[in-house]
Amino acid sequence: MIDRLRRRFIIISIVSVLSVVTLVFGLILSWNIVSLNRNMDILADRVSEGGGRFPGTPNEGPRPDKMPPKNDQSLGFINPETPFSTRHFTVFFDEEGNATDTFTDSIYAITKEQAVEYAQRVLKGADNRGWISSYRYKVFSTERGRGVVFVDGSMNRSALTQSMVIAAVVLFACGALVLILILLLSKRAVKPIAQSYEKQKQFITDANHELKTPLTLILANLDIAEGELGKNEWLEDIRSEGMRMAELVNQLVALSRMDEEEQRPRIAELSLGETVYDTVSEFEPLALSRGKTVTASIDRSLKCRGDESLLRRLVGILMDNAVKYCDKGGEISVSLQGGRCPTLTVENSYSAVDELDTERLFDRFYRADRARTFNGGYGLGLAMARSIVQKHRGEISAYKKDGAIGFKVILHY
Repeated sequence: MIDRLRRRFIIISIVSVLSVVTLVFGLILSWNIVSLNRNMDILADRVSEGGGRFPGTPNEGPRPDKMPPKNDQSLGFINPETPFSTRHFTVFFDEEGNATDTFTDSIYAITKEQAVEYAQRVLKGADNRGWISSYRYKVFSTERGRGVVFVDGSMNRSALTQSMVIAAVVLFACGALVLILILLLSKRAVKPIAQSYEKQKQFITDANHELKTPLTLILANLDIAEGELGKNEWLEDIRSEGMRMAELVNQLVALSRMDEEEQRPRIAELSLGETVYDTVSEFEPLALSRGKTVTASIDRSLKCRGDESLLRRLVGILMDNAVKYCDKGGEISVSLQGGRCPTLTVENSYSAVDELDTERLFDRFYRADRARTFNGGYGLGLAMARSIVQKHRGEISAYKKDGAIGFKVILHY
């Protein structure tokens, strides 16, 4: 159990650390992409407002009055050298869609024919801004028609890629270091729980030894008293309570042993259908004597791998629970179906099903409605059933169904 808890702690820690690292990396990446697009759009705006050329470049001609001067610092990263370091080209089209002017003086890698081809591809789309190859484009309108400006973003994108690679290496390296520390310190983290668990097991073992001897003597003395005094109501009450206490001690010890990691189930091929059928048949007379009917739909040919003694105990716990807590005159329904994973369901009618907390039914010592639901139980049976299912790598769950409570077991062995 402690090893399983440690593994779960490590898995949760790994998932948490990786989730945080991935989230931080995603936020940094998103922020940088948005910032890159915004800066490239600002450059494209400057070129489009300059009539196809970046204001401040040689032979630019007259600038529109709305353009800020070259040394304007209101746009942050733009400075007097920006016009000379920004590679761009612009293509203009008339109303008929024919290319009229092409400015490629500020770029070396693109010819006029390629510039027109890029612009025509952009105009076929519906977006006024975006990326084509390594160029950020903007579609704008002029008095003569439409224009498309392209700004080279290859260096910016390369710088972004390099910075994000560095950020990823740093983030995931830090995450790896944290995970290594978690692995190294996980034993220390679960040590208090392990100590508490060991003390609990030791207490149960000690209680078993300390209680069994006096209980055995009490029951033996009862036999002697009954032989001399005859049976009477008080002696029967003492015997009944003594037997109940002995049963509780036995269940505690069995549950404690079942939780031990080293106690592995004896897995072998078995006839699951016959095992379930035999166990259900044993409970039918008890159910009928209490005015409750049992209906079963069991595939007796179904086979699986598992520990037969543990699986018999599992079915017995579920049937005992159903017989005890079924409404008077109610019905108990058992189903065993095959397939990839054998599925066992046990349902019993229960009028107060809405009052049950199905999430807590498998907790140790949990008892719902003491007066109406649990007749002589200790709240350990379903906890033991869950331990058996877990040892078979299966799943067990409780559910409510139209005035009935049901338990579903799926085995994966």
